[in-house]
Amino acid sequence: MNEEEAVVRLTNLTRSFEQGGVRIDVLRGVNLAIRPGEIVALLGPSGSGKSTMLQAVGLLEGGFGGKIEIAGIDASALPTDGRTRVRRENLGFVYQFHHLLPDFNATENVVMPQLVSGRHRSEAETRAHEILTALGLGHRLTHRPSQLSGGEQQRVAVARALANRPRLVLADEPTGNLDEHTADKVFAEFLDLVRGEGSAALVATHNERLAARMDRVVRLHEGVLE
Repeated sequence: MNEEEAVVRLTNLTRSFEQGGVRIDVLRGVNLAIRPGEIVALLGPSGSGKSTMLQAVGLLEGGFGGKIEIAGIDASALPTDGRTRVRRENLGFVYQFHHLLPDFNATENVVMPQLVSGRHRSEAETRAHEILTALGLGHRLTHRPSQLSGGEQQRVAVARALANRPRLVLADEPTGNLDEHTADKVFAEFLDLVRGEGSAALVATHNERLAARMDRVVRLHEGVLE
């Protein structure tokens, strides 16, 4: 894979913590490249460092060693405002818990990140309706999170993550809070939407069955990828 072909490229990514005076190496030299449109499963048991790795790729905190390149930009070398700009222009996030704004309805939750990126409100609302309808929520556009089921809440979170057409979606156990039947449905819709939008995705999970539905599987074991 050539440099310019990678949406994200990690080179010798490391992360250590001090706990009780003991150094814990969570990431010990992770190397990974993801192509445009490729959906990659990040497998590993709880505590293996999957969330830490996603935080690194998402430019959400410092303290990491090595290089993180997003869309050809060495984001690890940028100041805070530069990392914020790269994150806003290239990345979308889906977490295990939906983190929707409780006082805003489904449409407004999907509109907000678009407004932050400078999109006109009418255009943002059209885009929100388009994605929510694609996820089967055309009849729930004006419902607040408290009025939605768990599966519907997570669908809104998926729509929010895709609203700005990110190059890369980072998902951390995106259906982990749902029952198996709902999780299967929501995850299938997530994959369809990501593929339809042409985005790449890195999805952390411990579920082998869900991982098998993605394009490639990498495993985090003792701080390195297998």
